[in-house]
Amino acid sequence: MKGRAKRAKEASDVLRELGYRLTPQRMLILAAVQASDSHISAEEIYSQVRAQYPHVNISTVYRTLDLLKGLSLVTETDLGEGRVRYHYADKGHHHHLVCERCGAIIEVDEDLFLPLKRTLLKDYHFQANIRHFAIFGRCAKCPR
Repeated sequence: MKGRAKRAKEASDVLRELGYRLTPQRMLILAAVQASDSHISAEEIYSQVRAQYPHVNISTVYRTLDLLKGLSLVTETDLGEGRVRYHYADKGHHHHLVCERCGAIIEVDEDLFLPLKRTLLKDYHFQANIRHFAIFGRCAKCPR
């Protein structure tokens, strides 16, 4: 099986094994997140799914995304646009530096934050979930 089709099968297997129905809406929503090369909003997913399944409603998209997030199949990140964006979890963990002035988004590898994660566990006995988040500030192109 090829990459995207294999990931879709694995995600649908997770849903099926946990007793969730594989409705056409769920499968189309999952496929939209998986097919996205970047982070995608619920509204963008809704537009894609609605083109194939006109009877879907936006609340179904939000409920399905909450389910997929709860099952760790997607991650949710607030990139400061007034709405959250979603990313298929198997595409890797990374973080974002978001410029508050120009809106530039720079992806940062998760490894950069591993020392912080270890420090939080050691000094505060806190198991941090640093799978996907954004840090806001100013990029090098924007004056301070």
